Amino acid sequence: MNVDTPLEKTGKSSKWTWILTGFILLLILMFVFIFIWSSEPDPVDTHTLIKEYPGEPPVGYVTVETVAQVAEKLLDKKGGYLSNDITPPSVFMDNMPSYEFGALVQIRDITQVLRNDISRSQSQSMEDEALKFAEPAFNINHKKWLFPRAEREYRKGIELLRDYRDRLTDPSDSNTQFYARADNLRSWLYLVNKRLGGLSQRLSASVGKSRINTDLANDPSATQSTGKGQIVTVETPWMEIDDVFWEARGSTWALIQFLKAVEHDFDSVLRDKNAVASFQQIIMELEATQETIWSPMIVNGSEFGFLANHSLVMSSYISRANAAIIDLIELLKRG
Repeated sequence: MNVDTPLEKTGKSSKWTWILTGFILLLILMFVFIFIWSSEPDPVDTHTLIKEYPGEPPVGYVTVETVAQVAEKLLDKKGGYLSNDITPPSVFMDNMPSYEFGALVQIRDITQVLRNDISRSQSQSMEDEALKFAEPAFNINHKKWLFPRAEREYRKGIELLRDYRDRLTDPSDSNTQFYARADNLRSWLYLVNKRLGGLSQRLSASVGKSRINTDLANDPSATQSTGKGQIVTVETPWMEIDDVFWEARGSTWALIQFLKAVEHDFDSVLRDKNAVASFQQIIMELEATQETIWSPMIVNGSEFGFLANHSLVMSSYISRANAAIIDLIELLKRG
């Protein structure tokens, strides 16, 4: 029978102590990286963009460059782009990837409108060659990490946006245009309205509620593929609540910057419709969604319960902004 000597027992005990110590240090290091990589990126300063341009920037320059810089900030922030990482510690993170996805959706929407509406004089005019490829580049699966990697496609989209931007600054290129018209602004705001409405609904559903089914209201001939009861219960799953919150925060972060850029490029349209104040109010409502979060975690208590409900607070700001967007769309329709 082999019996370990006291010296051998001490050696084994020391070995396991070192392994445990190393494991604990690794965990601490991972938490440090998670904390640092969870830092939100700085916003684009549209006023600086305008000041740095030699002279008055052409119509569309500020909007296109802002979209490109927002996409760039998602890729170059602390920790880089995390949504498609498959290694620790980022594989254990879900808040920042949700934030990235929220911002990415806004980038996709405005790029779509740039391609289909703003860069074209009418429905049957030719589409811009750079924007034709920029839109699908941003629409690649945000979790794709190989062949091709999401980051590579997004950087390609940024390059194509800047190709379009550079041609806007060339006075001899009359084929490249950015049409700052009320109908084009409405096209983008319609998409924004739907995005914010969906986010607000999912955020408010942090507290499960029953509602009357109004899906086919006001249209007696309307039908739908599958039937629903008269009473519908809407509730975001508990495990998804904080992800929805961070998606909304990322979405509004990007949207604020796009709105400020659009305010500059569509200035004449907004002034003609007497809508400058309404537009600025939307920005102010959304800026409240970016206030510092003092809680170490997203809390979702009941509506009037002992604990706060961060999702309902976020939803209230988004709903107010969305109501103002609906009013603005109606205002832009008027002659």
